[in-house]
Amino acid sequence: MKSRLIILSDLWGRDKSTWVSDYVELLRDNFEIQYYDCCELGGIDKTIFTEQNLHDQFVNSGIEIAVQSLLNKEKGEIKILAFSVGGTIAWKAALKGLKVSDLVAVSSTRLRYETQVPNCQVQLYFGEWDEYKPDGSWFLNCQIVPEINKNNDHLMYVEKDFIHLVCDAILEQNL
Repeated sequence: MKSRLIILSDLWGRDKSTWVSDYVELLRDNFEIQYYDCCELGGIDKTIFTEQNLHDQFVNSGIEIAVQSLLNKEKGEIKILAFSVGGTIAWKAALKGLKVSDLVAVSSTRLRYETQVPNCQVQLYFGEWDEYKPDGSWFLNCQIVPEINKNNDHLMYVEKDFIHLVCDAILEQNL
C-alpha cells in the first residue's frame, strides 16, 4: 500500500501552480497524492489577486484557518511536501496534532517566526538568495540542517532542475 503524500500549494494556490504537476508526475508511482490549494484551505478571497493581498490575508487569519481545515480533513498518518506558506501551514498543523511522519518544506520563510519544531522528520529547502529565509541561529535552535540551494531565490521550486532534485531526495529517502 502506498503512503499518503499531501502536497500543499504556495500562496497562489491552484491558479498559478501548473508546476505542481511536475512533482506529481515524478512521485505518483510511489505515493497516493492529495493536493490542497492553500487559498481554499485558508478561505482566502482572491478577488484582488496580488501577492500583497494574498500574503496579508494569510498572515491576518488565513494560516490559522488553513491549519484548522487541514486538521479537519486529514486524520491518518501522512507525509507532506509543501511550498512557501504551505510549509508554515503544515508545520503549525503538525504542532497541533496532525499525524505527520515526514515534512519537506520548500521556501517556507515564515518558519523563521516559529519557536517549536514538530515531532516528525523535517527537511527544509531554501534558496541562497531568499532574503526572508530563517537565519543560522534559528536553524541551530531548531536543530535542523537545511538544504541551501546555491544561486537560487524563493521561487526555485518552480524550476525543473530543482523539482527533480527534491523528488529524487524524497524517493531516495523512501519517505
